[in-house]
Amino acid sequence: MADFSAAMTGGQTFRLSGRPARTTVLYFYPKDNTPGCTTESLAFRDLHEQFKAAGAEVYGISRDSLRSHEGFKSKLELPFELISDPDEAVCQTFGVMKMKKMYGKEVRGVERSTFVIDADGRLVKEWRGVKVPGHVDEVLEFVARR
Repeated sequence: MADFSAAMTGGQTFRLSGRPARTTVLYFYPKDNTPGCTTESLAFRDLHEQFKAAGAEVYGISRDSLRSHEGFKSKLELPFELISDPDEAVCQTFGVMKMKKMYGKEVRGVERSTFVIDADGRLVKEWRGVKVPGHVDEVLEFVARR
C-alpha cells in the first residue's frame, strides 16, 4: 500500500506509515451531513469501543473541508478523526471516484467504500459500493476475527 498523508480533524495529519502498529479501518463516504453518511458514521461511532478492543483504529474520509468535518464530528460526537481529501488525492489512491446517477444526472462522486489495512501497511480487505445497513457490523466481524 503506497504511503500517503492528509489533513484530519483535531489539527492533526494522518500518515499511513506514521500510525500506531495496529489495524486501520478507512471508510470513504460521499458527503458530511447527508442521510447515508450520517447513518454510517453513527454506526462506526456506536461500535467504536469494539473496534478499539479488536485493535483497530477507525477513520472516516471524504472530500469535505476540515471545517465541515469538524462540525460533522462534533454534531455526531464521533470518537475518531475524519480525514479531509478536497483534492481527491487519497480517493484516487484507493480508486473510489466513480460516475454515479443522482436525480437522473451523471455526477462524479465518492463510491462508499471501506478498506482494512493491517499493522504492516498491507491492504487486507476492501468493500466497494457499500450499502450502509449491516456494513459496519460486517467490518467489525472481519477485524475481530483477524
